[in-house]
Amino acid sequence: MAFTVCVLTPEVKRDTYTASYIAGEAPVTGHDVMNEMVTKHDMSQRRIIAWFVNNYTRPLDWVIDEDATVEFIPSTSPTGQRIYKRSLDFILIIACAKVLGRKAILRHSIAENNYWEFEDGPVTQADIDKIKAEMSEIIRRDSPIIREILTIDKARRVFQRQGENEIAELFVRANLDPVEVYRCGERYGYFCGGALAPSTGQLRLFDIVLYGQGMLLRLPKPEAPDEIPNTILDPSMGKVFFDYAHWLQVLDLDYLNKLHHRVTEGKIQEIVLIAEAFHSQRLGNIAEDIASKPVKVVTIAGPSGSGKTTFSERLKVQLMVCGKTPVTLPLDNYFKEREDSPRDETGEYDYERVDALDLALLADNLTRILAGEEVVTPIYNFITGKKEPGKIIKLKPSDVLIMEGIHGLNDRILGMLPEASRYGIFVSPLTGICIDPHNRTSTSDNRLLRRIIRDYRTRGKSAQTTLEVYPKVVRGAKKYIFPYRIRADVIFNSALPYELGVLKPYVEPLLHTVDEHSSVFSEALRLLNILRFVPALNNDGIPNNSVIREFIGGSCLDV
Repeated sequence: MAFTVCVLTPEVKRDTYTASYIAGEAPVTGHDVMNEMVTKHDMSQRRIIAWFVNNYTRPLDWVIDEDATVEFIPSTSPTGQRIYKRSLDFILIIACAKVLGRKAILRHSIAENNYWEFEDGPVTQADIDKIKAEMSEIIRRDSPIIREILTIDKARRVFQRQGENEIAELFVRANLDPVEVYRCGERYGYFCGGALAPSTGQLRLFDIVLYGQGMLLRLPKPEAPDEIPNTILDPSMGKVFFDYAHWLQVLDLDYLNKLHHRVTEGKIQEIVLIAEAFHSQRLGNIAEDIASKPVKVVTIAGPSGSGKTTFSERLKVQLMVCGKTPVTLPLDNYFKEREDSPRDETGEYDYERVDALDLALLADNLTRILAGEEVVTPIYNFITGKKEPGKIIKLKPSDVLIMEGIHGLNDRILGMLPEASRYGIFVSPLTGICIDPHNRTSTSDNRLLRRIIRDYRTRGKSAQTTLEVYPKVVRGAKKYIFPYRIRADVIFNSALPYELGVLKPYVEPLLHTVDEHSSVFSEALRLLNILRFVPALNNDGIPNNSVIREFIGGSCLDV
């Protein structure tokens, strides 16, 4: 039967594509279509690693035998980067097992590089040298990475034989039948994010460096795909990751199958109370540190979806316990009038940049507030896009001004404050429970799920709308927020080990509403594939001052 493949090739202009058509009689794979397109669009230079088939992410060996619309995925795109990363993860797992006989465990991400440890002890430089050599040899051989479909019982047996009981158990918990897996040589891998590279030869650029008790698998950046960047690692961030990982191990909650166990044992409320108590303890310690110093202004920063507002409200309470009187000044109230706001390269308003704020007015207000004057601060009307008169602030000797906003640690704002009397806090969910030893949920995904729920609940925005704007939010955070976390006196990890289970019943129905023809449909599917392994939890036992309440509703705080 004749069929047509419509190949979409992105043009320079945004959201513009050139469509080419290939007529077929016999089934074709991505390799076949790509070879056909080489002469038309120089596809060989695009670092193709997978493709979208009717908006579904597929490996290049996926077979088409009827009409389809396809788009190739370069390794330099966000989706391609994830495929490149998890494909290299698979090679690292294989190399560790072969040359060292040790099980590699993926813990979390540091500076966008995956951090790995061994189950049975620390990593040494000699270990890394052997792993790198074996990975390079696997890549040199250009071994195929083959997609296979296994029945759930066979998949469970295969992964149990490989010593990966955690994911084998999750197959059953999620009733995942059949199971899509990948094989390289004799080794099988399951990666819930989706497709892998077609062969190991496409993964030539990587590095491994010793870090703490483990190792960082380092990758090229999309803006410089032919080199490994010289990443500057922040020791304070590393400490937060290691402390949280240790805490999860103490709770015996390192993987999602353990969360399932707590649910079936009827112990999930205990986990909730311990997690919330941990947040309260950390908040109390921060408040005591602030109270012990001549601090007049606390600046709180962090990316969207971090829970900054809940954090600032709870910090207010803790500072009162310490004998201080806190006064809040939200930086979002200092946005410029909408018509004066900066625009991005596409001509849309860019609220992620620090100069989206009326810095002149902010500087004037801060100078007068810190001088003890009575100041009428603005409140920003997000409907009209204009500032209106807001609350009056006059600081008394025992008062502490709390400034909360994504740019709270930006040098241009910190420069308005006396260094000796300011205290900076960076807030973000930085890590959580891993799905299994080889699959993790990213902090960006964590914030995204929170934001999808809040946007729908408080602003009437669809999940599709939030997914469409989120890449811009992530780029803004990388450029304008995360680089300034080194200015913080302390970092607060707002992640909670149980939160995915609470978010799941809210966000799954919203993700299912994303249109199949939308450019973000594959992203919605990726998130749904992760959530299928998460046990759904009700919110009855969640305290009304929890950071999660900022997103799902029911908070007793002014959020």
